[in-house]
Amino acid sequence: MPNEVKSRDPDRYLKKRHGHWHYQRRVPVYIREFDARGFIRKSLKTTSLEIARMRRDEIEKADNLFWASLAAGEAPAGATDRYYAAVKRAVAMGFVYRPAEILAEVVATEEIIARAIRVSSRGPVIAEALLGGADLPNLSVSQAMEFYLDTIGIEEVRGHSPKQIRSWKKVKRRASSNFVRVISDIPLLDVTNDQAQTFWRWWFDRISAGEVGPSAGNRDVGNMRKLHREFCKWHKVDRPNPFNDLSFTIRKSKKKKRPPFSLEWIRNVILAPDALSGLNVEAKDILLALIETGARPSEICNIPERNIKLDVKVPHLVIEFADDRALKTESSEREIPLVGVALEAMERHPQGFPRYRDKEDNLSAVLMKYLRANGLLETKDHGVYSLRHSFEKRMVEAGLTDDFRRLIMGHHIERPEYGDGGSLEWRREQLEKIALHDAN
Repeated sequence: MPNEVKSRDPDRYLKKRHGHWHYQRRVPVYIREFDARGFIRKSLKTTSLEIARMRRDEIEKADNLFWASLAAGEAPAGATDRYYAAVKRAVAMGFVYRPAEILAEVVATEEIIARAIRVSSRGPVIAEALLGGADLPNLSVSQAMEFYLDTIGIEEVRGHSPKQIRSWKKVKRRASSNFVRVISDIPLLDVTNDQAQTFWRWWFDRISAGEVGPSAGNRDVGNMRKLHREFCKWHKVDRPNPFNDLSFTIRKSKKKKRPPFSLEWIRNVILAPDALSGLNVEAKDILLALIETGARPSEICNIPERNIKLDVKVPHLVIEFADDRALKTESSEREIPLVGVALEAMERHPQGFPRYRDKEDNLSAVLMKYLRANGLLETKDHGVYSLRHSFEKRMVEAGLTDDFRRLIMGHHIERPEYGDGGSLEWRREQLEKIALHDAN
């Protein structure tokens, strides 16, 4: 098959222009008499290489299918295949697919004429793609969810890491899987109010029995509601959403959080000579960095080399959004001066922590197992995240201001922001007031 060698290149047909990615590809010689485009260039409307690759894959499939259909002179069998083949062919021809009835309602006459001109003398396969002859397939709940994950919802995870994308898909798929388990894998657009309420009742019974909390039920029902809404919106279908107005009340209660380690425990137990000697060097130094920065474990284990600033007047870490990783909130972006044990740890790892990059769950498991096995947890309620709470408590006890603490911790500041929060030199002076040093 043509282009088999190129298909092994992860960046095939991609070219960056003015910061944005484009799909560029020549029409194969064997099909040029049927496809007059010659050279294809299409903006992917993204600066993210990951998103560009995903969109490239869809257009590449569309082109391959389009050319195969032209060569064979026939459409794929089956209503679902036929519909999505039409969608992809329309994309390949530079148009958005619209069913015939929608085409007549929302598309300008000039575009309909342009579509008709492109159809001229190209046969029924192309006419179906550009003039909306294929009916919308009523995908099952599980099929609709996969279409949502691969196509409709792709923008939701722009700038996320592979692990973050896997987690996102896992939560979405759990909702559809639970619905199929309770009701069955019926067509999404055939779901009735009674069936949606049966699904809600199933969650209600589990919540009432204490098996799960209301947040879990709200997440599943909410994801089914969003799937139905976005599927209809994508296909320009006006259907009432059977999952509307279904939710569970979350009663306000004091949120339980990990208690902070006491300063004496950190200094005399965790930082005692050889207390951490059994940990692998990356896990040990991530732990030390957490003690003195108050950062989230994921922020340290995933920090790229470019954001570890050591050869500067004030060594510091830059926590920021990246093309391949999202942060918890916008306020999480910040610069943290390195002092005490954190500076010593980062100097040993100027390139970051490749062993745990995009593997924060593994890191947490390793650290918790070690801390628990070696008697380094102050109580059974303490955990790795207790180090973050300890850091904030130490700042409070040192008299550091609320705004400064929020800035360093990456918390939202409840007022308009003025200035940059103070120079790095000044920030370091504040953190030196609580700095510790490693006895290991």
